[in-house]
Amino acid sequence: MSLKDQITEDMKTAMRAKDSERLGTIRLLQAAMKQKEVDERVTLDDVAIVAIVDKLIKQRKDSIAAFEGAGRQDLADKEKAEMAVLQAYLPARMSEAEVIAAVQAIVAEVGAKGPGDMGKVMGVVKTRLAGKADMGQVSAAVKAALAG
Repeated sequence: MSLKDQITEDMKTAMRAKDSERLGTIRLLQAAMKQKEVDERVTLDDVAIVAIVDKLIKQRKDSIAAFEGAGRQDLADKEKAEMAVLQAYLPARMSEAEVIAAVQAIVAEVGAKGPGDMGKVMGVVKTRLAGKADMGQVSAAVKAALAG
């Protein structure tokens, strides 16, 4: 079953269970997917859907930080609940050690020498690790590898 089909089935299940919070989050995800399909006139595959889910999770993280900074724990909790629903659609994440090992292998493969080569390395890293690792963690690993 494709990820798109899984999301549709989860939406139906949430409707039947009258789980309005989960249903709202899934509908939000489906709207983002539909928007991308219409804008780019493509049919999304699992990789593209994971990228959309990643983007939505990053937005939730930013919102949580802003709400907690403003003392609005109620809104931060709502965002955390949405983030938990979205994370179910991501593949298993790589551990920090796996990310560092993968980044070091790519740095060696590309032949990067210093911080000036970060763009070259990140281009390769993004294609290989997208959806498998937190890109913030990946970026930090690339900086560390190029600095050392």
